[in-house]
Amino acid sequence: MRLPFFVYGTLRPGEPNHDLFLRGRTSAEEAGRLSGAVLYDGPGYPYAVEEPGGAVSGELVTARPEAYDELLAALDRLEEYVPGDPRSLYERVEREVVRDADGAAVRAWVYVAAPAVAARLRARGKLIEGGDWRARRR
Repeated sequence: MRLPFFVYGTLRPGEPNHDLFLRGRTSAEEAGRLSGAVLYDGPGYPYAVEEPGGAVSGELVTARPEAYDELLAALDRLEEYVPGDPRSLYERVEREVVRDADGAAVRAWVYVAAPAVAARLRARGKLIEGGDWRARRR
């Protein structure tokens, strides 16, 4: 299934990984919100942790068809996601994201903290208030 990606941290426009991974591989990048998740500060990047009542700001990124498979593999490597591997830092999950421009709900891939990482963050992580990586206090 070739879903768009919802990015909320270093892959957002103006952040360090945007140009490295997304430039030239996308056909659209639109502001959106993911409900049911909160953000925690990581070592230079955020983690989305699924949490009822939360919301995370980011961009809904549509890959160019000819770049999709390459981009999916590159993002899985970046996020240290290997399906079924308990050492993965993130899991890639399908979630509904609401596009800011028109309020449309769009199914997208989202990298969320893997269960063990999420448990550690809930216990002693630093929550990013408001769910916006760009607006965090540095």
